[in-house]
Amino acid sequence: MKPLILAPLRGFTDVVFRNTFQRHFQGLGEAVAPFITSIKGCRIKPNHLRDLVPAENRALPVIPQVLSNDPDGLICLTHALSELGYGEINWNLGCPYPMVANKMRGSGLLPHPDIIDRMLEKTLHGFSGKLSIKTRLGRFRADEMNDLMPVFNRYPIARLIIHPRTGEQMYAGTVDLMAFQSCLENCSHPVVYNGDINDLSTFQQLEQRFPSVSGWMLGRGLVANPFLAEMIQSRVQNISRRQARFKRFHDDLVDGYQRQFSGPGHVLDRMKGFWRYFASGQPDGAKILKRIRKIGSLDHYLEVVAAVLSVQDR
Repeated sequence: MKPLILAPLRGFTDVVFRNTFQRHFQGLGEAVAPFITSIKGCRIKPNHLRDLVPAENRALPVIPQVLSNDPDGLICLTHALSELGYGEINWNLGCPYPMVANKMRGSGLLPHPDIIDRMLEKTLHGFSGKLSIKTRLGRFRADEMNDLMPVFNRYPIARLIIHPRTGEQMYAGTVDLMAFQSCLENCSHPVVYNGDINDLSTFQQLEQRFPSVSGWMLGRGLVANPFLAEMIQSRVQNISRRQARFKRFHDDLVDGYQRQFSGPGHVLDRMKGFWRYFASGQPDGAKILKRIRKIGSLDHYLEVVAAVLSVQDR
């Protein structure tokens, strides 16, 4: 079985989520952490790397991800992460959000293969560890990859993680599997598939179509259904004691954020965000989500969720 990798979802798959997930579920082989941004100069403050403290990241192998359009900043950050003991660093060339892309970061760099070329040349010349890349097909068009792939192939990239959408698509529309097939055929490096793996059936169809991929990345589908990796590994659709296990996971997640954040308001905001995904796995999920969004205190939230999750296990 090819490894299942947790995707970097900013605001969701942080160290609290990763560790809590590993205590309650199985199936993941590793995780790519949400990106950290390079900064000018080489003085990196500890709080910039707080999600990647090695002592707190032992439950699951973690690959740090860096967002940068500055080769010097990228080199500095990769060295700092290497000194913490991380053997592979991932460069984010896929973030689709305009606030990132408009600054020529993430997918905003994809229309500029010449800049990516220069950054790879300088970074890999000054970095002895492994560098992988997470990318999309392009920012505006899938055929941008025609100019990008030769650049990627020129360098010793550890692996290429490809989400087969453009940055402009964000997460709308369908993934472009024909374009992904072309990437797979033309890439000189191991390729990981990422995008819209939301259930066992979809995974099995992709697995049959792309047997040569080196791994599978699970993101929004796994947050919505934390049992997904187990289902894929075991090829079993129905998980026993599902609701009871999810409740224990949820309560442990709340406890983790209560220890991390300074006040209940921050915990409430974080958990409300998770219910954008969690609601899809609950009966009457749309009504539950609407109700949770109106909650104004953590105590009220805990009461409502306790009632929601006390329904008979399915």
